[in-house]
Amino acid sequence: MAVDRDHVLRSAAALLTRKSTATMDEVAKAAGISRATLHRHFAGRDALVRALEALGIEECEAALDAARLDDDSAQEAVRRFVTEIESAAGLLAFLYTENQLFEGEEQNAGWARIDARIAALFRRGQASGEFRIDLTPAWLTEALYGLLASGAWAVTEGRLAPKDFTHMIVELLLGGALRREES
Repeated sequence: MAVDRDHVLRSAAALLTRKSTATMDEVAKAAGISRATLHRHFAGRDALVRALEALGIEECEAALDAARLDDDSAQEAVRRFVTEIESAAGLLAFLYTENQLFEGEEQNAGWARIDARIAALFRRGQASGEFRIDLTPAWLTEALYGLLASGAWAVTEGRLAPKDFTHMIVELLLGGALRREES
């Protein structure tokens, strides 16, 4: 029987989103395969996490494309991105806590591409006068990541209704990022 790698990765992502300390045995069980089969595809936890990283980057880039970041106002583009990334937010929250993905020279270049696209959106919003200029695009990008991770955890824990995910994140982020008229 052929193992569907995408199914295994998505099962692992769903489990690790809820329980980041899950063992490889638990991951195998969640995917409906044996531990030996899991190890044939992923030599260990690090290999699995790296494969999940590739999936996360793929999901982010797809959400960025679907959000049409250059259309309409920067505020609307942020709203569209948060809506588009919602289904992958749990995976991103898990990856956000995996320090080995962001240390040293082995960092995946995909994260830099994603950072650059989101920072460019915030720069566009600053240039158009929508967003505050005293907050750097890099900081706004990090704040967005933090809110996405927090929102995903809050939904997983039942502290936030899934239907409120986009609204809560966008309103908090943009409420703090909007340029205020000088009095």
